Amino acid sequence: MNLFFIILLILFSSAILAFISNRIVRGSSGIIAFIGITAASILFFTQLSIGSTYSFSLGGIQMQFGLNSFTYLFAIIVLGLGVMASLYSIQYMKGKERLGYFYFNFVLTILGMVGIIFSQDFITFFIFWEIMTWSSYLIVIYNGYSVSKVGIKYMIFSALGAYAMLTAIVSIKGIYGSFMIKDAMAAGAFNFTDHLYIPILLLIGFAVKAALMPLHVWAPKAYSMSPMSFTAVFSGAMSKMGILGMGLVLASIYSHASPEDSVNSLILKQVLGWLGGITAVMATIYALIQTDAKKLLAYSSIAQLGYIVVGLSTGTQLGVMAALFLAVVHAIFKGTLFMAAGAVEKQAGTTDMTKVSGLIRKMPFTFFASLISIIALAGVPPLGGFVGKWMLYESLITESDSYFLVIVIFFSSTAAFLYSYRFLFGLFLGQEEKETEHVKEAPLTMVIPMTILALLLIVTGLYPGILFEPIAHGMEYLGYSNVNWDMSVLNNIWGEQTNMSYIFTSIGVVFVVVILFISLKGYKGTRNVGTKEISTSGEIPLEHENLTYQLDYYKPFERAAAPLYKRSMNKIWNDIGNALEAVFNFTRRIYTGNGQTYALFVIIFLVILLIFKDSLFAN
Repeated sequence: MNLFFIILLILFSSAILAFISNRIVRGSSGIIAFIGITAASILFFTQLSIGSTYSFSLGGIQMQFGLNSFTYLFAIIVLGLGVMASLYSIQYMKGKERLGYFYFNFVLTILGMVGIIFSQDFITFFIFWEIMTWSSYLIVIYNGYSVSKVGIKYMIFSALGAYAMLTAIVSIKGIYGSFMIKDAMAAGAFNFTDHLYIPILLLIGFAVKAALMPLHVWAPKAYSMSPMSFTAVFSGAMSKMGILGMGLVLASIYSHASPEDSVNSLILKQVLGWLGGITAVMATIYALIQTDAKKLLAYSSIAQLGYIVVGLSTGTQLGVMAALFLAVVHAIFKGTLFMAAGAVEKQAGTTDMTKVSGLIRKMPFTFFASLISIIALAGVPPLGGFVGKWMLYESLITESDSYFLVIVIFFSSTAAFLYSYRFLFGLFLGQEEKETEHVKEAPLTMVIPMTILALLLIVTGLYPGILFEPIAHGMEYLGYSNVNWDMSVLNNIWGEQTNMSYIFTSIGVVFVVVILFISLKGYKGTRNVGTKEISTSGEIPLEHENLTYQLDYYKPFERAAAPLYKRSMNKIWNDIGNALEAVFNFTRRIYTGNGQTYALFVIIFLVILLIFKDSLFAN
């Protein structure tokens, strides 16, 4: 049997066994899921080589599995994070109900993503896309919280994306005569010359999974209400399937486009770039006001995906490399942070930052993993997040001349410091409470994955060449030629290994300049101020406000951004849904069940045809 089928069979068998075994030996599902995902990963990375393909036919339709250098990059994300999350899940899910149901869908979601990575034709791609969507939906509703709202909203938007994708796939087959993805790319199916709607429909389908505004409204609650062991995969890996699809379409447009496409390509760059920028800013602003760590991380995840979309939208070598680098790093630090939030939830019973704090001494390893991940998320050197964001800024300035977009992205990245500190202080750095005296460090099988992932963030910052090489090969598959690692000023200085002296010198100079500026500027104007004035930078709080880090420390910012909070995409989508429901209720009146009414409709239709027959049927 072919290796592709063997890997998929291992995953499918472990999903079935995980479902059955829990009825025989309670708690065995997690171990079986971990073994199955690990075995499939080992087989993948040791036996399957890039360039391998396997063709087969089903129902007269030619299909193909394969592995190329671009999809290999996403396999690292899916299988690497899948192994870590399944190990973490063994203790996190311990004691919960319906474990067979949970692990069955957990492994099926991994199987769906692996199948997408293997798929070289649109039919298998779409089949595995739906497997991934349905299995993840069943986990979203696992906890039973607001199922009618969260689960249904997730499925509605997933269906919207799936139908858009299916329409594009059918059109490609009808126009170009092939379901093969590479044939479509070579034929220019994704370009704008003849069929503008095909790439747009595909991008809509992929943008839903990437939680790109305005198609993001399903993500915050779906991420925060799912079990954290799955959300690490949901946010870290599954969102990257949307990035994978967008990468295929956009790279084809930019690298194979004809001169006639230049205007449309420029419009697409601007639209996608600004959608990504708006996603980054708005999600960051919403993350700032969250008091629950899980919801904060959910909005943060959407914001970070916005950076990746901005990078892809540039179409330049440096921009795409930055996007793909950030995609891998985002999977690592966001997976770690959701695991850390899950560890706090498991040990303290809640992730509400107004109720739990001061866990640094009780959960030191969880704090370490959170600290490293937060530093990477904020783009602070010398971790991987800094490398990716630097390249993104540089690509926007030197290659795209998108100066205003740089300001938007930089604002979002700067504001990320605020919610990053809130997460750390709210859970770990505040005063210890009596309610959390019983809290201890998370079990070893939860600590190990978090620690490994946190250490990887340090490695990708110090040795970015580890990722540059596979990213460069992946870009070459997409059509970019002679992808060099030294195209960035950052890489010209540091190459494969980050030279820490440049970083420390730069930080030291900035620190000294800032201290001198503040000291000299404030030397003559020094005055004593009250405690409240210190904590609010001069803004006097209202009597009922408690401006501590745990509660309303960011209240002044919230008041300043109040107009933005009033304009919710949820409300807009709800209004659209209500309008459609009203239209459907009106059209439903046509189906009266009365034969005379239907006969009247037929007569009216024939009269209209007779009146307009010349214009409708003229040669």
